[in-house]
Amino acid sequence: MLGRLPLVLLIFAAPVRAADFVQVPTGPTLTEDPVLRGLVSEAMEKRPELAQARALIVAEQERVPQSRVLPDPTLSLGIQNDGFSSIQIGKMETSWISIMASQTFPWAGKRGLRAEVAGLGPRQAESDLRRVLLSTAAEVERAYVDLLLVRDQLGVLARLESLWAQSEGLTRVRYEAGETPQSDLLRAQLERNRLRQQRWALQGEERRRIAVLNRLRGHPLAEPIVTTRTLADLPDPVLASPAQEAANAEAESPEVKRALLAEEQAGRRVDLAKKERWPDLTVSAGVMPRGGDFVTMWQAGIAVNLPIWSAQKQSRAIAENRARGQAAHAGAEAIRQLLHQRVYERLATLAALVEANHLYRSGLLIQSEATVSSTILQYQVGKVTFASVLEALAGHLADVNGFLASVASAHQIAIAEREISLEAPGGPAAGGMGGSAVPGAGATSAQSSSGRPTGSQQGGESAGASMSRM
Repeated sequence: MLGRLPLVLLIFAAPVRAADFVQVPTGPTLTEDPVLRGLVSEAMEKRPELAQARALIVAEQERVPQSRVLPDPTLSLGIQNDGFSSIQIGKMETSWISIMASQTFPWAGKRGLRAEVAGLGPRQAESDLRRVLLSTAAEVERAYVDLLLVRDQLGVLARLESLWAQSEGLTRVRYEAGETPQSDLLRAQLERNRLRQQRWALQGEERRRIAVLNRLRGHPLAEPIVTTRTLADLPDPVLASPAQEAANAEAESPEVKRALLAEEQAGRRVDLAKKERWPDLTVSAGVMPRGGDFVTMWQAGIAVNLPIWSAQKQSRAIAENRARGQAAHAGAEAIRQLLHQRVYERLATLAALVEANHLYRSGLLIQSEATVSSTILQYQVGKVTFASVLEALAGHLADVNGFLASVASAHQIAIAEREISLEAPGGPAAGGMGGSAVPGAGATSAQSSSGRPTGSQQGGESAGASMSRM
């Protein structure tokens, strides 16, 4: 049995083969993945937030016709009577019933400006809808990447469990032959128990991420989701020119559009406040039947409101809306500057991650696997201890896990870019690759970074913690 030791060691020397990852992906990109596209389509149909945003657009549209309508006319009914003892209508000349109607006509241009102010409301609501659409698609994409990540980690763990099962058997044989101390056998048994804990945590994380996706697409939370790809199958996101990407983001940003609309609306309110200095015209007419042989009387009149308090009212309204316009302009500029910064940060981080992924595929994983094989061969001839074998295996698995986390982080940043997020992107360390500032350099965690202001960005936390001791 000991004569077959090299073959057995080489069988389990590479629990996660570098060949599984070093191939440069040539399949569909993440956004072209058929499973993901189906999930996004379902989410777009069933998200209540989208229905809410569309209903608000309709509500804002209904306000526009209201602003064009004249004020409601006034109808007044009254009686004038001589004395209190009896009704004198038809008996006394100065007793009558009055029926009066009046209509106010705003000064020319006021209704048009009010309609323009109200007409900007639906456009602002459309910007809000655009934000919900972008965020919904991004949430689904993030959750999908998170699910692929945790399933890849489960695949790594399954191979690791197979490794330790074989390792325990081999170590037992060597221990019984007196070639290794009992501590090696105990360590192998200890690692197998630790793997059980990690598998339970990863399985719980997988169920949680399935629940996130099912909630987003309006399905039962526990409904299974079948995936056919791994993170390693996904081509890295394509880098774009920072200037072009920033220009596109600025042109499509819902926040920028809303701020510009707020500035435009403030300008219309200034014009309206200037118009409010001019009086409205009220036309009234009425008849006063007196009964009996008395002739029915009538009256007509014109009234105007006197804006004698314009210095405290209309002038203040003009100053108020000018200040609001200045604030909206400054807000739009602040959003532009922040958006340009976020685009630059994301592209810089994405470039580093893509380079790291290339390094993983082109050499790091192969070298890591070769280190494991060399260490095991040295252990076979007694040049190193079993602890050295464990350290080499742990380092190799950390490299594999760091590679998966790096790929996930690259896609999460690309998702945030498509979302036109104003949130700060997570760097390599923040992306869940352990405490190292360089992806994969001793990386053990698998938390993913989304770089957006929603709750789904924390997908990789539990899984990363579970894999950190591999």
